[in-house]
Amino acid sequence: MTRIWGATRFARIRSRLEGVRIAPGPRAWAFEFLLFGFKQGWACLFGGLMLALLLATHLFYPADAPLHRYDALTLAALALQAAMLAFRLESWGEAKVIFAFHGIGTVMELFKTAAGSWIYPEASLLHVGPVPLFSGFMYAAVGSYIARVWRIFRFRFTRYPPVWTTVLLAVAIYVNFFAHHWLPDIRLALFAVAILLFGRTWIWFTPWRTPRRMPLLVGFFLVALFIWFAENIGTFAHAWTYPDQRHGWQMVGLAKLGSWYLLMIISFVLVSQIHGIGAREDQIR
Repeated sequence: MTRIWGATRFARIRSRLEGVRIAPGPRAWAFEFLLFGFKQGWACLFGGLMLALLLATHLFYPADAPLHRYDALTLAALALQAAMLAFRLESWGEAKVIFAFHGIGTVMELFKTAAGSWIYPEASLLHVGPVPLFSGFMYAAVGSYIARVWRIFRFRFTRYPPVWTTVLLAVAIYVNFFAHHWLPDIRLALFAVAILLFGRTWIWFTPWRTPRRMPLLVGFFLVALFIWFAENIGTFAHAWTYPDQRHGWQMVGLAKLGSWYLLMIISFVLVSQIHGIGAREDQIR
């Protein structure tokens, strides 16, 4: 087998797994399903480790530790990032995506906490205003996942709308996250525009040998749903708190799922500017 010089460790493992030969039938279907799960797990490695850190520090971090919990989370996230690069578990390109999303997320956090949308109840030294620096890594985890899964599954698209229209939609969504505090909330209109733009778009992905497809809007929803689950874990770990959780934890409302759906579109469009949109015109019916 040809060695992939300069590739991450995962790329080499993935190459060996993709080269496995199994006769068509149930064993091949099972292998493809397991390979799909393995690739998905690797794509969300950074986010999964961040969630593990949130839970571990919530359950086991000493209350009298000389270092604030939030600061420990920030330092741990930086150490995690450095380790993934040092051990070639992540590429420098993926690291750049993480830090870009960290900056974008921190700006949103500064505004939303000032508006009272949520709070960070614990003290910290490593913060910008009321926002601890670890919070940006939660947004970075989303960008990291999309950048990785795009490359790992070799995304291609049919009937993808003009790129400039998707950029305008992403900008409108981002502006509405801020503007709805003073102006009418237009998220229903944004949902409608997203359906008009992406309603006919299919995403093609390759778990093993055969390209598979699903409606892109369904893909957005599935990722947003998992982010919503992760958000419930984060609030359970008291990493941040919504106003209705101040007197005790309760599940994050389903309305937040819509917010994550819109944020997914922003994230997807941003990553598309890095990877580019590859079309499968031969598959258009």
